[in-house]
Amino acid sequence: MNFASDNTYGAHPAVLKAMVDCNGGAVGAYGSDPVTEQAEAAIRDLFQAPDAVVRFVATGTAANALVCAQLTPPGGRIYCHDDAHIETSECAAPEFYTTGGKLVTLPGADGKLTPDVLAEAIRIGAGGGLNGGPNAMVSITNATEWGTVYTPDQVAALARAAHQGGLPLHMDGARFANAVASLGCAPADVTWRASVDVLCFGGTKNGAMAAEAIVFFDPELAKGFDYRRKQAGHVFSKQRYLAAQMLALVGDGLWLDLASRANGLAKRLGDAVLAAGGQLLVPVESNAVFAAIPAAADARARAAGAAYYSWPDKSAEGLDPAPIRLVTAWDTPDAAIQDFAKALIGQS
Repeated sequence: MNFASDNTYGAHPAVLKAMVDCNGGAVGAYGSDPVTEQAEAAIRDLFQAPDAVVRFVATGTAANALVCAQLTPPGGRIYCHDDAHIETSECAAPEFYTTGGKLVTLPGADGKLTPDVLAEAIRIGAGGGLNGGPNAMVSITNATEWGTVYTPDQVAALARAAHQGGLPLHMDGARFANAVASLGCAPADVTWRASVDVLCFGGTKNGAMAAEAIVFFDPELAKGFDYRRKQAGHVFSKQRYLAAQMLALVGDGLWLDLASRANGLAKRLGDAVLAAGGQLLVPVESNAVFAAIPAAADARARAAGAAYYSWPDKSAEGLDPAPIRLVTAWDTPDAAIQDFAKALIGQS
């Protein structure tokens, strides 16, 4: 019963097979190989974006931080949610890679920014002049750190606010697959058609071993990025192994099937929480459940071996009701959901 993270589970067999299949023989290094070429083309096809520039890195932190560095001058202001991953969980990598970029965090219910709050912050930032640093970019996360999902219209409204302020819009899509599976829309509808400029398309949380794709929908924004990626140590000499993972996920729609299963399991966890007398802190819209459960139910579940986090951190331990976060993965066992539901209510 491990619901700590979708990082805790393994890579999909198709991903591992793709890495083995590309293992034989000699090919070009540093991305000049046919597997990388095929994977880049497959992602452009998936997004119906023939001019997009696609590049691979091994971690979500690297993807986000490199995009921030690409779009932000030293001292530039990066607008994001209070709970954005780039703010809470990346060890100041965006600030490091940008050589002094400044994260400006903004409030918003259920993990989401709103256009009015964003527009006002951009307006105030623009008036800061030399003392405040230049406005640089806006970053949103879909699915959010609260598991909620921005709709295409919501993304488009934020893009308008960003672009009216002269700023590009970046989407952290570590769980982009879960967002698309929840929305039931085309990937393009919630990205470039909604005026997203750059997407970090996550694979690691959705069946890859270690692979993320950076998608620049505007090729102009990608100028010089290859030098930046190389300097950061994310141009792999054997790039085909990263590319093969993403190719396996997107080539036949596997990425969406895996995310759909994880989302469905999360819905079942949410139902189990409610059946045990708990409450949902936000609607279950992706593969994460944020809930408050009776302390007794929390104790029973942990005693039965369930692994999950107190929310937002250890400071929440000992509270009654207990605020928790549960995350499902593509291969979370059905039995784990059943056992957790039983443990919550004290049923053996």
